[in-house]
Amino acid sequence: MSELYNAQNIKILKGLDPVRKRPGMYIGSTGKSGLHHLVYEIVDNSIDEAMGGFCNLIQITIAEDGSVFVRDDGRGIPVDIHPDTGTSALEVVMTTLHAGGKFSKDSYKISGGLHGVGASVVNALSEWMEVMVMTEGRIYRQKYERGKAVSPVEDMGETTEHGTVTSFKPDPLIFQITDFDFDILESRFKELAYLNGGVRIEFEDRRIDEKRKYHFEGGIVEFVKALSKNKKNVHKDPIYIEGTFNDVKVQLALQYTTSYEEDILTFVNNIKTIEGGTHLTGLKTVLTKTMNDLGRKHSIIKDKDQNLQGEDVREGLTGIMSIFVKEPQFEGQTKAKLGNEEAHEAVIKVVRERLEEYFDYNQKDLKAILTKAMDAAKARLAAKKAREMVRRKNVLENTMLPGKLADCISQNLEETELFIVEGDSAGGSAKMARSRETQAILPLRGKILNVEKASLEKLLKNEQISNIIVAIGTGMGEDLNMGSLRYGKIIVMTDADVDGAHITTLLLTLIYRYMTPLITEGRVFIAQAPLYKIEMNRQKFYFYTDGELEAFLREHSDRKLNYSRFKGLGEMNPEQLWETTMNPADRKLVQITMEDAGEADRVFTILMGSEVEERRSFIQRHALSISNLDV
Repeated sequence: MSELYNAQNIKILKGLDPVRKRPGMYIGSTGKSGLHHLVYEIVDNSIDEAMGGFCNLIQITIAEDGSVFVRDDGRGIPVDIHPDTGTSALEVVMTTLHAGGKFSKDSYKISGGLHGVGASVVNALSEWMEVMVMTEGRIYRQKYERGKAVSPVEDMGETTEHGTVTSFKPDPLIFQITDFDFDILESRFKELAYLNGGVRIEFEDRRIDEKRKYHFEGGIVEFVKALSKNKKNVHKDPIYIEGTFNDVKVQLALQYTTSYEEDILTFVNNIKTIEGGTHLTGLKTVLTKTMNDLGRKHSIIKDKDQNLQGEDVREGLTGIMSIFVKEPQFEGQTKAKLGNEEAHEAVIKVVRERLEEYFDYNQKDLKAILTKAMDAAKARLAAKKAREMVRRKNVLENTMLPGKLADCISQNLEETELFIVEGDSAGGSAKMARSRETQAILPLRGKILNVEKASLEKLLKNEQISNIIVAIGTGMGEDLNMGSLRYGKIIVMTDADVDGAHITTLLLTLIYRYMTPLITEGRVFIAQAPLYKIEMNRQKFYFYTDGELEAFLREHSDRKLNYSRFKGLGEMNPEQLWETTMNPADRKLVQITMEDAGEADRVFTILMGSEVEERRSFIQRHALSISNLDV
């Protein structure tokens, strides 16, 4: 990579106008995920400097007014005159789409966030932006509003520092929400510090007076240790692999544990590939083949035994794979899935060679890992039998559906609803209240199994989970078939208290992990039961939040009103349950969506997984924002 970084390195492809018209094309959405993407784009530019060896410290601050400041000690965006435009390269970078250092091969050998690409998009979608550049002993500054420069590039004087400071405030005319989530940002910055061992990242949120500092010399090895620290390891130290093939650099850290979960995170040029891609496919392929070959070579897998399957080899595996590709090809604007075939080839080549080398010297670890995998194979066969039993139950007549299921008459998918109800008492009221034509009721007794901590075999043997799967009709996991869905809406209906929220979370975890298409197709809902009731002038008024009740009481402050609080669904008679929670004309349903699959996965893992310290920290940060807490 060239030390020279100036205006000649900035290549212009096309204008900036389309960004404000169609922001979703550039940042995925104008919702929560798109808002946070703005910060990622600017921080990624600083990470590019770090990857090139020019930056050691990145500081991010969320100000009290919700604006963002990102500072690095890199080379600084070029400010000299661009030969094609006659204006400062800084202005070109900040106001022209696809004008950046990435398009010149001399500036960045490998890049995730790209100077100019992300910066100009963020500028276009910000109410205001200001960039300060410290380079060659001078400070330069330019201001922008909604993507347009409103000041020239000004020379502000001398300095001994170097780097770039970018500050901006998201445009409320573009974004549905402009309130950044500390946890989402913190998770990404910590991730970047792991992926770029040695870089220091400091994050401050002045709105809530929180500060974090990250610096991991061990890189992804420390990442894997952190992910598996509350689990029992099968081998002592993580396996670390590094190598390059055809200009694709591969870094891989693996730690086998005694748990049942497979937890592999993949990154390309520091970008998290939530949907995997060619690199992940290559890793799964080479792991399965190499472990089988080594098992037979060292007589750990006997001649009479069948080969291990991929899921056997990966059970209990925590892994981080970070690869670097010169020109990554991502599927979709959100960079969720890698498409480069050379990445697949490089991962297979590097991982196979390095794994064989490692296990030649660590045969004790090889035996421990393969013993775990062979146990997983036995459990897989047992789980297969259990799945077949569930499948057989599912295809029989309705008389073989769960005994507590009160089915509906209609078979029109788009009008039928399955209410999964907490408790026999509420289930009884719901059965009497429902519209028998379109609404089915499945009562649950107590809390279901936490599938985040249970093996598939145990899950399938659980009666309540089996009943839910059979009632929904799709099957689950690898056997899921949306064509067999029995109801158009799956509605979770629990009490508005702590136990009800826990049951809802357990049910959503089951659906998210094993029946994800139900969520992606928009078929999962949470019924909102009222908290309060007021009777006035022979009319009944129901309130679903404390805020709604308080507003009503203020509006009628001249009258003495008595209100009653519902303790649970079971307290409601069928008429009340129908008119407040089940009647399609008046009820309130919350649809469960997956705008950001990565964030959903992160929260489910924190709340339902085995990471106690992370869960405690998450709860402490969010405790003050929780309302209607019943303790």
